[in-house]
Amino acid sequence: MATAGWITDATTMWDLVARRAEADPDRVALVDEQERHVTFAGLRDRAESVAAGLHALGLKEGSAVSWQLPSRIDTVVLSLALARLGVVQSPIIHLYREREVGFALRQTGAAMFVVPGVWRGYDYTDLAARVTADLDHPPQVLVLDDGLPDGDPSTLPAPPLVLPDEDAPVRWIYYTSGSTADPKGVQHTDQTLMAAGRGLAYALDMSPADVGSIAFPYAHIAGPDYLVMVLTVGMGTVIVEAFSMNVLPFYRKHGVTMVGGSTAFYVAFLAEQRKNPGEAILPTLRLMTGGGAPKPPEIHYEVQREIGGRGVVHGYGMTEVPMIANGSPHDTDEQLANTDGAPIRDADIRIVKLDGTVAGADEEGEVRVRGPMVMRGYTDRKLNDEAFDQDGYFRTGDLGKLRADGHVVLTGRLKDVIIRKGENVSAKEIEDLLYTHPKVEEVAVIGLPDPERGERVCAVVQPAPGLDQLTFEEMVAFCGDAGLMRQKIPEQLELRAEMPRASIGKIVKTKLRAEYADKPWSAGSDQHGA
Repeated sequence: MATAGWITDATTMWDLVARRAEADPDRVALVDEQERHVTFAGLRDRAESVAAGLHALGLKEGSAVSWQLPSRIDTVVLSLALARLGVVQSPIIHLYREREVGFALRQTGAAMFVVPGVWRGYDYTDLAARVTADLDHPPQVLVLDDGLPDGDPSTLPAPPLVLPDEDAPVRWIYYTSGSTADPKGVQHTDQTLMAAGRGLAYALDMSPADVGSIAFPYAHIAGPDYLVMVLTVGMGTVIVEAFSMNVLPFYRKHGVTMVGGSTAFYVAFLAEQRKNPGEAILPTLRLMTGGGAPKPPEIHYEVQREIGGRGVVHGYGMTEVPMIANGSPHDTDEQLANTDGAPIRDADIRIVKLDGTVAGADEEGEVRVRGPMVMRGYTDRKLNDEAFDQDGYFRTGDLGKLRADGHVVLTGRLKDVIIRKGENVSAKEIEDLLYTHPKVEEVAVIGLPDPERGERVCAVVQPAPGLDQLTFEEMVAFCGDAGLMRQKIPEQLELRAEMPRASIGKIVKTKLRAEYADKPWSAGSDQHGA
């Protein structure tokens, strides 16, 4: 692994920014679709000017600031300016509305809320007015229609003190949104996010010659994760406000070597490549990477065969632990296809069986993780006792195995296990199989309430374009021919043009369950006789 020029001992996010600017002042850090660019030195200098402007507006170390902004160079600059001040910042996904935004502003006691004005047809200024109207101490609303505030960096106080990791203050709060319960505020320090980003850089073996891409919401936990990798390695990155295949000419112009975000991104690139199978859509591609959603094994081989490069180098993380495991371009194809990678550097993963005992190699149980990349707890401290076990491992709620070769295999969610007639059915096992059917573009398998079975198995399929739609009879026969147990074969098939998705492309199964739970269904469709 070549790590020449890497910065791996920075103590804070701002320290990392400053040291990269000193090491590579003229190297381009970020380029956007309008061909605006900023060097590493320019990123530092612009962030300091903005920090001074924010300081003049009353922000200081420990102030709470929420922001809900698109993926732009100015968003990265603002976030780093807040890091320079030592502010506690709370990035909010652009899809969140009154419930989530209002809860975050109230819980953090935000002194400032930064929004983009109108973006993609939605008025965020109006949203800000609505959610702050009934707050006892409403935050100052800063609308970035006229750009970021500026000031004289010489007026800034010294950067925040560097403290040992265990004493480092919380500087970031991310919110995870549940379908019914209040969102959870996830607390991170600079150091937890930096441990995750460095782990990603080591796993992917990036170099200054690589060109990355940010096409996912920068307000997602993956934003600083990715930026830490960029600053650690000293590589350039293109940034776009919204993902679509319209970005391909931009990617090709700048020689992008790494793309991705989640499985939905992989599927979209494949669909575009299949329109012109003889012409590579990304000739400089080295690998696709991402996380946040299950990855069918076959998709690695499809990307490798049809688009090129190393294929899919998938990872595993969550808001509470931004990076847990990740594939490596040096893994075998079998490992890349069938696992979610090895634990990242310094991550300690333990698999605990449902009876509470520690699992051996290749035994299934809950994935638990301990290490410097784990959050510092929830803002609601009552949630922490359930979140961590007696040995200090974070309980992910994911089911998986740790193979003998040290790689992690995710098999589902504890809450995603379908209990049919008293038997546990893994949704992911069925999804991985159905994904290989040529008529299936994407699939989500869910459990629906059933008076006879407890839950019945329902496959929700987004059909592949240009082909006849999958029929129930075809699905049943395909599953049977593949050797799937009769009890696991879906009893219901639903076709839809698109899936409900979260910010980074993950299919939102709670919405699917809610939509289909009360849909009339005839037991006569259970044609496989289980």
